[in-house]
Amino acid sequence: MVAYVIIPGIDGSDERHWQSLWERRWGASAVRIAPASWSTPDLADWVAAVQAAHETASRRDGQVALVAHSLGCWAAAEWLDRARPDGVAAFLVAPPDPRGPAFPRRTASTFLGLSARPLPCRSLMVAGDDDPYCDPTASASFAHEWRAEKHLAESQGHLNSDSGLGDWRTGRALLQTLVGR
Repeated sequence: MVAYVIIPGIDGSDERHWQSLWERRWGASAVRIAPASWSTPDLADWVAAVQAAHETASRRDGQVALVAHSLGCWAAAEWLDRARPDGVAAFLVAPPDPRGPAFPRRTASTFLGLSARPLPCRSLMVAGDDDPYCDPTASASFAHEWRAEKHLAESQGHLNSDSGLGDWRTGRALLQTLVGR
């Protein structure tokens, strides 16, 4: 069995977001992070929230998959770099570019200056070819620096609720390739 740690972006994922739909599907096998700073993200708070969620998830099952979206990708990567856990896989979807013009600098200032470093686990990064928060060149660079496999989604924007993905079957299939190994 696999336990899942859901790591949304700013303000969490609404009920139409694929992360929320997957969380309901997985039931007790899923744990959502609970930072105090959803709307004004603080990196230390989010990393601590990933740690707490991982502790809960790892008590349930041996393997843990981090399922991160947007700013949550950076919180996951930072936690992985610090904690270096065993038995974890990382599914990173639509990381925003902290140096890009659309990055929410005021609301995520503690995330500025982060750089992608090799992750200590199996990882897959999915990015949109038309993501307004990260162009394909930057996302390819992140995947390379994280040593993550990369999948480029065509014409689906930021891969969020506004993208109309619903349960996002393609994403679940990609996640299965990661955790099914």
